[in-house]
Amino acid sequence: MTRLRARVGELLDEYGIPSAVLGVLRDGEVAGFAVGVADVSTGQPATTDTIYQCGSMTKTWTALAFMQLVDERKVDLDEPVRTYLPGFRVADPEVSATVTPRHLLYHTSGIEEDFGDPGEDDDVYERMVAGIAGAAQVHPLGYTHGYSAALGYAILARIMEVLDGKRWDTIMSDRLLRPLGLTGTTTWRAQVDRRRAATGHLIRSREEGPVVTPVDHLPRCFGPGGNVNSTIRDVLTTAHVFLNAGKAPDGTSILSAAGIREMMRSRVPLPDPYMFGPAWALGLIVCDWHGETVYASDGSTIGQNARLRIMPDSNIAIALLTNGGPRETFYKTVFNELLTDLHATTIPDLPQPDRAADLDLSRYEGVYGRPGTRYEVAAEGGKLHLTLTLDPMQAQFLGKPDRVRYELLPVSRTHFLMPSDDPFEDTQTVAIYDFTQGGAQYLHTNCRVNPRLG
Repeated sequence: MTRLRARVGELLDEYGIPSAVLGVLRDGEVAGFAVGVADVSTGQPATTDTIYQCGSMTKTWTALAFMQLVDERKVDLDEPVRTYLPGFRVADPEVSATVTPRHLLYHTSGIEEDFGDPGEDDDVYERMVAGIAGAAQVHPLGYTHGYSAALGYAILARIMEVLDGKRWDTIMSDRLLRPLGLTGTTTWRAQVDRRRAATGHLIRSREEGPVVTPVDHLPRCFGPGGNVNSTIRDVLTTAHVFLNAGKAPDGTSILSAAGIREMMRSRVPLPDPYMFGPAWALGLIVCDWHGETVYASDGSTIGQNARLRIMPDSNIAIALLTNGGPRETFYKTVFNELLTDLHATTIPDLPQPDRAADLDLSRYEGVYGRPGTRYEVAAEGGKLHLTLTLDPMQAQFLGKPDRVRYELLPVSRTHFLMPSDDPFEDTQTVAIYDFTQGGAQYLHTNCRVNPRLG
């Protein structure tokens, strides 16, 4: 740990990240350390008790609590949502009648995140469900995977509220946080102990260094999908449940062994298998590390990031919390050095481009997008290029142009690497697929699906 602590310190400086907390759970024992500062403006040191925003890692906690209701036979994963929310309705009548909790856990409902402004009050998830009566489909129900940042898990939370007769925050405290002894974990920013909380940071240039994020929290509508704040020990305590057939470290039963198996084995394929993994389970991403199945739970807010990897075959879980980034190469470097020291399987590299690929580039050309996101794919000089249109405010704060252009390097007929000229941006992966109508119908990157617009 002494050697690794020094190495993480070097990497923090290289990547412009103020602090990181690294932890490992192995055979029931937890070890970890913190490096750096929780806030660059105060110089407050980060510790293993520092509280970080976990972003979408929250979805694993929400799924775990939802599966308790499945254990109790209060809800069925394959019954329509309408069974529990009789007034549930979206624009498509068939989807309204047939979408299930499993679709929501998988991120295959295809419902657009069009819920308006539900506010910050206790009835926020009730309002979100009411607000999607006119929400259109991004893709047909169950047709492909398309990550839902807030809506899908908010619908699950509303089902939980109706069945338990409590608000989601209370349900999470009663069902998970207290039974697991997660004293540093909360589901709502008003509950966070600000004295222990890390501040998020972004980086625009090496000369300037990390700057405090202009958005210090996500709206409450993200609660079930992104608003948990936690510590490294609490994250690994939750991982213990998946490594030990649903049991907490003190032996308390959190979920049945059958429920844990269902969460890990029920899965759908991901269109882009390279950035995260080949499949999505119930609240977990499924990774393939050189033949070993590893489960991931990741999250990012605007300036903070969380990474968890659960390795059942090795009886190991590792986690990393930072208040800067996100940088995939940072977390992979840190995790691989730790895994090497543990004599465990390491994270595979991204694939190499296929320089000999012979593609009909016209089939990929077009505009893909969602509200607030636009990708233009065009062929030029025998190569494909992707142009991303940034939100003007985001571009101004980061010092970037409104339109950023990338070259797409083919890995296969449907998969591409997207390297960046920005030294603070990692290579991304992109899937452009579904040629049922001639040209590709979807562009999938960072787990988000974007249908063809033209």
